[in-house]
Amino acid sequence: MESEKEEPKTSQHRFIPNDEETKATHRFWDTQPMPRLSTLITKDESSQHGPVDAPKTVADVRQTPYPLPAAFEWVSVDVNDDEWMQEIYTLLTENYVEDDDSYFRFDYSIPFLRWALTPEGYKQSWHVGVAIKGRKKLVGFISGIPAKVNVFGTSMDMCEINFLCVFKKYRENRLAPVLIKEVTRRVNVENVWQAIYTAGVVLPTPVAQARYYHRSLNPIKLVEIGFTRFGPKLNKARAQKLYKLPESPLIPGLRPMTPRDVPAVHRMLQDYLQRFSLYTEYSESDIAHFFLPQEDIIYSYVVQNEAGETTDFCSFYSLPSSVLKSAKHNKLRAAYSYYSVPGVHSLMDLFKDMLILARANGFDVFNALDIMDNMTVFKELKFGIGDGNLQYYLYNWRTEPMVPAQVGVVLV
Repeated sequence: MESEKEEPKTSQHRFIPNDEETKATHRFWDTQPMPRLSTLITKDESSQHGPVDAPKTVADVRQTPYPLPAAFEWVSVDVNDDEWMQEIYTLLTENYVEDDDSYFRFDYSIPFLRWALTPEGYKQSWHVGVAIKGRKKLVGFISGIPAKVNVFGTSMDMCEINFLCVFKKYRENRLAPVLIKEVTRRVNVENVWQAIYTAGVVLPTPVAQARYYHRSLNPIKLVEIGFTRFGPKLNKARAQKLYKLPESPLIPGLRPMTPRDVPAVHRMLQDYLQRFSLYTEYSESDIAHFFLPQEDIIYSYVVQNEAGETTDFCSFYSLPSSVLKSAKHNKLRAAYSYYSVPGVHSLMDLFKDMLILARANGFDVFNALDIMDNMTVFKELKFGIGDGNLQYYLYNWRTEPMVPAQVGVVLV
């Protein structure tokens, strides 16, 4: 089997810091209400789950935005405004997550960003930008969306933090910590005191650490762009044979999800996720928003039996990357496993059909985290291990650490 080299680490909520930035970032996080390694809960202390900070009220929250350098101003980005969305897209496309060797950079599309940022109940004030004063020009951005998250049986309103990005030229201005403090202030004003986020770097202190696995769908292209490399016993012909997939899905009754499937998918997914120690509690409106298929954004499928009953569910989303060092290709089309619920059929069968469908839709690689039950399918379906970790963090919540199989949250 080929030796896999991972694409940009799916730690979308960070920029790549240098050593000094890393030290400064740690100094900042040491001031935040995050558990320390020495204070993580042991099994004997399981009753001590709870906030890190002493309880506060909205009246305790700073009512004015944090100060910025004179050249900049705060904006609450209107994601329905095409000009502002173009600004977010440009900022992320030119400055967001790259792999360590600068071969790839995430390329979120504007429709994808709108989908990710606008669930029911989203707040424009949580889409926080730093702009050049007097101009519609973003130099920094961070987003939050409302989410109900369950941690070891405790359900709470949280903010899901994503898309922290600072224009490379302005990183010396230390805008990232100010963006984090400002979005925290705005979330606290709404009486929400906890948050969930992920990052590729280790900060104080992750509650879980996951890893990406990759399944080649277009192995020749992946080698040509430097995403993978052939092992000593693999050439083009053997690679194509090794990763060959059937032309059509194998599960009878598998079809794209439709609006009438929302109640059944909601019921199946919530029943399934309750098996895990950390998971999102989705409403039916959340299911409709996040899972109804949209081309080049989200691909969701259900299995319907001969009696018309919905028995299984699977989904993946599209997150391409710009290819930075190839004369032949400029785009890597990557599918990412989202949520899947086996019922009558096994998770292995669902994943195999997702690979077939992803390949049929022109994707080059299929990526999945080793969370939930995903690890059980990787070996047989020829996934290769990636070379970076994804850390899960809970802001202002003390809990015990988890292994990946206890995690039931996927952040896009």
